[in-house]
Amino acid sequence: MLRIGIIGTGGIADAHINGYLAFREDCEIVALADVVPGKAAQKAEAFGLTDAVAYDDPFAMVAEAGLDLVSVATPPSTHAALAVAALDAGVHVLVEKPMAPSLEECDAMIAAQQRSGRLLSVVAQNRFRDDLATLKAVVDSGLLGSISHVRVDSAWWRGLPYYDLWWRGTWEKEGGGSTLNHAIHHIDLLLWLLGRPSEITAMLANAQHDNAEVEDLSVAVLRYGRGLAQLTSSVVHHGEEQEIVVQGEKARVSQPWKVVAERARPDGFPERERDAELVARIERVAADLEPLAHHGHAGQIGDMLDAIRTGRAPIADAQDGRNAVEVVTAIYKAGFDRRVVSLPLSEDDPYYRAGHLVSSAPHFYEKQRSVAEAVRV
Repeated sequence: MLRIGIIGTGGIADAHINGYLAFREDCEIVALADVVPGKAAQKAEAFGLTDAVAYDDPFAMVAEAGLDLVSVATPPSTHAALAVAALDAGVHVLVEKPMAPSLEECDAMIAAQQRSGRLLSVVAQNRFRDDLATLKAVVDSGLLGSISHVRVDSAWWRGLPYYDLWWRGTWEKEGGGSTLNHAIHHIDLLLWLLGRPSEITAMLANAQHDNAEVEDLSVAVLRYGRGLAQLTSSVVHHGEEQEIVVQGEKARVSQPWKVVAERARPDGFPERERDAELVARIERVAADLEPLAHHGHAGQIGDMLDAIRTGRAPIADAQDGRNAVEVVTAIYKAGFDRRVVSLPLSEDDPYYRAGHLVSSAPHFYEKQRSVAEAVRV
């Protein structure tokens, strides 16, 4: 029975708690911590965790609670220090996205993971969805041919009060805006599907949130071989209609699910009748996939528990988390400096270092309000 601790008891902690409770035979939540006095105890009571010890000091919890695995569900600026402390104490770590605001901090976390011999996984819960597992299987099948274009719409909507929470809307505490904290999931999926791009360029804006320093909208173009990908990262899209469309040499697939395969006439224009045989082959790949037993955070937590038991790497490991932060960093560098950025980013790049982005980032607006707790209705 693995002993679980949770650091940070805000809204996202609920997904972690429910995820662990789905595996009661394998683990037990024995401790929760939050720097706001009494908050961890309130969360334990809300979930009926009567035997869990509540801490107001996360580092004390790591030192005293005898943990096997800890979830870090705190603001991004705190991830590195908490994860390193836990790993150096011999505790496995599952850290919320984004892994950290800078590549330097990501590498410090990876170094701690390597010297400790423990596991470090970064939350990428969308990998644990049947529809996205289907998209991945089809891309990996080779049936699409070479990839021409990918369109990723990480479309969210948040009203002005969203940025009133004390740590949101600032470069120092949140690390960035919609690109880092919302599109990080879609960036992970893009990297999962296609790997690392060679070049990135981007533009950023704050279109609707004049109570935040950070961007609420960015549009990036990424180069993959002969093809391109475009990524929209937004918290200004009404309807939150998210989509991934992969255009290949032979066919197009997308999430939400759709398959199209054109055939060329002798003059190059599309035939009236599409390639039904290829569509059927792609649909068979989708139909043959076994549904996942657990989804989202529960799926990733189940994978992490199994990885600890068997000694294998988790599906979404520390390098995956770092790769997503590298793409975000390149988007910020491209947008701030108005240039095309080549990957990988080296350690001597100023944007690699913790603090450089904060000191270089434009303040689209200044934060107007700061509240200790988000208001939930």
